[in-house]
Formats: sequence, structure tokens, C-alpha cells
Amino acid sequence: MKKLLGVLLAAGLFTFSFSANAQENGNRDENGKIVRGAYVTNSFWDNWFIGVGAGANATIANAINTFEGYGLATDVNVGKWITPAVGARVGWKGLKNTFDEQFNNAFDQHYFHADFLWNISNSISGYKETRFWDVIPYATVGGLGVGGFKDADWEYAVGAGILNDFRLGKHVDLFLDVQALAAHARQYKDNGRFFFPVSATAGLIFNLGRTNFDRLSSVMPVIVPVPFTVDQYNALKDRVAALEKENASLKDEIARLKAQAPDTVYVGKESEVEPIAKTFFPINSSVISDREKAHLDFFAANVINKSADDKVYTITGSADKGTGSVAGNAKLSEARANAVKNYLVKKCGVAESKLAVESLGGVDGKPASALRCTVIK
Repeated sequence: MKKLLGVLLAAGLFTFSFSANAQENGNRDENGKIVRGAYVTNSFWDNWFIGVGAGANATIANAINTFEGYGLATDVNVGKWITPAVGARVGWKGLKNTFDEQFNNAFDQHYFHADFLWNISNSISGYKETRFWDVIPYATVGGLGVGGFKDADWEYAVGAGILNDFRLGKHVDLFLDVQALAAHARQYKDNGRFFFPVSATAGLIFNLGRTNFDRLSSVMPVIVPVPFTVDQYNALKDRVAALEKENASLKDEIARLKAQAPDTVYVGKESEVEPIAKTFFPINSSVISDREKAHLDFFAANVINKSADDKVYTITGSADKGTGSVAGNAKLSEARANAVKNYLVKKCGVAESKLAVESLGGVDGKPASALRCTVIK
């Protein structure tokens, strides 16, 4: 009996010995902050699961001072995750136990229950579908039948437990469930007013249908088609005219750049020339827009690729220090410089030996990545 008690206590301590922060975690933004919700409400058929397992149980009686019996525990349940942190399940737990001589040293307990689940890992560390280990405390309530199913004496029972969910794949998980119940014991007056079944079971969870959640920000709004009004038609017409004007302006700028003479480079000693090309980015982004790609295409084809082998172009990344943290701007400026370098090498055919990268972090002014030419003779 002492060995069984030791196993149950060890399982509980193992669960509490690690916080949710020790879990695999990839839910942080570029500034290192944990990203939580909001999530799109799933449909009725999404995120269902079935759990099947077995393990050991023991019964505490006499006002929690004696372990009166122990034996096999079986567990079957079905549930649904409503959000990444909140779920519910219903199920049956069968307890084969040696409890008292008046029952010939053996009887069955049948516990039909409903549980409220709280995924503490998703609540603290942010939702991640591929996390290996989720810690899920829960509260349980139900009816406990003692002495066989047909002739059972039914009593109410409440309790709590911890479900440890270990991901094996998209549709299969391994679980370890540690649970403690308090049940009314009016038919066992010698054992006190209550008795306390405790159990530890392990088994498999089968995830059914769609098994993940989408962030609200990642979902495009649904557009319902409606007939155009006159005002809507005129607004759309004005928008098309504005885009055509912008397109013509871009064509003129490309033509001007093609006709522009190359910048002067001084040869004879190591020297630096003022920035000869700039690439602008949206706030807090390192993604190069189509317009800036056109500028880089032109610059690579007409300047870099036609320049002498002894010319090295330094790409300097920067960010607007007024819109982010010091650490975030340092990462952002480096990402912008590398984005320009990767585009010039992979898309424009520039030799990597002709490019160098540096980053300034946050600076005053608009966020950009600038190129300058360093010539070593």
C-alpha cells in the first residue's frame, strides 16, 4: 500500500514541479512578448477528443487516516476544447478495489462525471498547437456507485485532478491523469462521513476533426456582395483613376532612374561615399515592398553588377527609434539589412563578396536600409 501511495504522490509532485514557462514556447513577437488570443470561436464539430486509459487507485477512509483498499482503475471520456485554454469532458471511471471484508474484500466503483478543464500552459505561455506537454488542471463532479453496477449505492462526489497531455502527433496524444475525489459515505458510518478515492491513469487521447485554433487577427473578414450604389460606383471609379495616376508616376520615376548617371566613386584609397540608394520599409517590418524591389532591381543591374570587382557595397540597416524598444530596433535593423542583401544576391544575381552588412538599431528619421560603396585599392 505504501508503494502505491508513493506512486500517486510522485505523479502529483512531478506535475507541479515544472511551470508552464518550462514548456516548448514559440509564441513571442519580435520584442519578446508572449502573444495570447484572441482566437476565432470554433464550430461545434471542431476540437473534440476521446480518451482511453488505465492505472491504479486507492481509497482513503476513517477521516483521511487510513488507506483501506487499492486496485485497478479504468478511464473512458469524451470532451471538447471550446478555446485553447477552456474545455469540458464527460466520462466513466471504473475502480476495482479491495475495501472492506463485508464486501468479500472486493467491489466495484463506477464514477460517471463531468469535468471543467483549464489548460494552464496555453493560458500562461500562449497557445501553440505543437507544444509537447500541456498541463491541464480540472474540477470534476458526478455520481459514484459503490458495490457493483446493478446493485450500487449511488452517492455524489466532487474532486479535482491534473491532466498531463503529451503530444505524439496531430491526432494522438499520451496522457497521465492524477485525480482525487471526495464522496459521501452514509452507508459506511464506521469509515467516517466521507471516503476519498484517489487514482492515477495513463492512456491515449484521440483528437477528432479539426484540431487547432486560428488567431482572430489572421482571419480575413467575410465580404458579403451587395449591389453597387451610385456613390459606391463613383468612389470606385475615383480609386481606379488614382491608381492609374500612381502607376504613371512610377513609370516616369523608373525612366528617370534609367537615364540618371552613375554616382562618382573615388579610387586610390579606402573611402566611403554618401548613401547612393535607400530602401524604405513599413513601420516594424522587414518585408521589402514591390516598389522598393523595383528600385533594387534597377540599382543592381545598372550599378552594382557593372562595377569593378574591387568595389564593396555596405548595406546599413536602421529603424525609427520612436516606434520600438532598443532591443526590438536592433533586431529589426539587422533583419532589414539582411533582407536587402538576400534580395540582391538571390533575386538580382549580385556576388555576395561585393556586399557587406551593418545595422545601426534605432535612429531618428524614417526606417530605411541604405547602401553605400566602399572602394579598396
